[in-house]
Amino acid sequence: MPMERRVFLLGASSLAAGATVAASPATGETIAPAAVGDDPGALPPKGGQSLFARVNGVNLHYVRVGVGPNVVLLHGWPQTWFAWRSTMERLCSRFTLIAPDLRGLGLSERTAAGYDKQTVAADIRALIDAAAGGRAHVVGHDMGGKAAFMLAHLHPEHVDRLVMVDCLVPGTENMDSLRGGAWHYGFHMAPDFPEMLTRGRERDYIAAQIRAWSYRKDAVPDDAIDEFARHYASDGGMTAGFNYYRALKDDAAAAASLKGRKLDMPVLAIAGRYGVGERLADALRPQTTNLRSVIVEDSGHFVADEAPEQFCAQLEGFLSA
Repeated sequence: MPMERRVFLLGASSLAAGATVAASPATGETIAPAAVGDDPGALPPKGGQSLFARVNGVNLHYVRVGVGPNVVLLHGWPQTWFAWRSTMERLCSRFTLIAPDLRGLGLSERTAAGYDKQTVAADIRALIDAAAGGRAHVVGHDMGGKAAFMLAHLHPEHVDRLVMVDCLVPGTENMDSLRGGAWHYGFHMAPDFPEMLTRGRERDYIAAQIRAWSYRKDAVPDDAIDEFARHYASDGGMTAGFNYYRALKDDAAAAASLKGRKLDMPVLAIAGRYGVGERLADALRPQTTNLRSVIVEDSGHFVADEAPEQFCAQLEGFLSA
């Protein structure tokens, strides 16, 4: 059986045995070591695989399940690949879903640098080469959406169709809380202080942020928040998450350098009415040649959780067109 097709079974027995990581020389893909703890919520969807790939100088963990065209799913803050579990279960009969933990998050390698979205896009470009044969549909939410945007601009030959989910194009964020902007940008970007003030209360902070950004306050279940928090609360986890914010100034400069360039692949902007709303499509319109925009009513930032049936129907229809 090829290395990349082996299913890795997570469990306490692997932990006790001191599981090793075996690499495929051909692809750089590896069987993942056991996840943190023995939480069945960390298991891939039924029939899924938990894998590692050495790409762009970093070890990325990802989960793959399904059959059909390749779709790469990029999560945001404060989440991991697990944010897509329900979507993967719903769509795996039509697509091959590949959901990585972004650099520094979940089980992916934590690095001192590289959280600017150009570098993250390069990570995903290399992952598409290693795990998807060089081309894929790409879906990105929140920080993953910013990385997807840069990927589509810088490596368009790797992206068949682009879906941006309730995120803001780099440089269009409103960080001025006095003028209606979100206060957390400055807090997350400050050196050291957010780590100090959230230490020991990581789950509380993550839960509070998720609830604040949701229109349906119970849409992201407690077990998912537990799963996110156990990774972010581990050594260096919150710092890696905050580093995605600390790179926003560089991201804005990189996006500004693309002014005048257009994305030629079909693009879907899908946002919650109580999330970013029309702002995503408004920012994308001058930069695309084939844009479709969907506003999901009764949804905030976490559209895939707050309106899962509508979200998956929109995704399936767009990616199957």
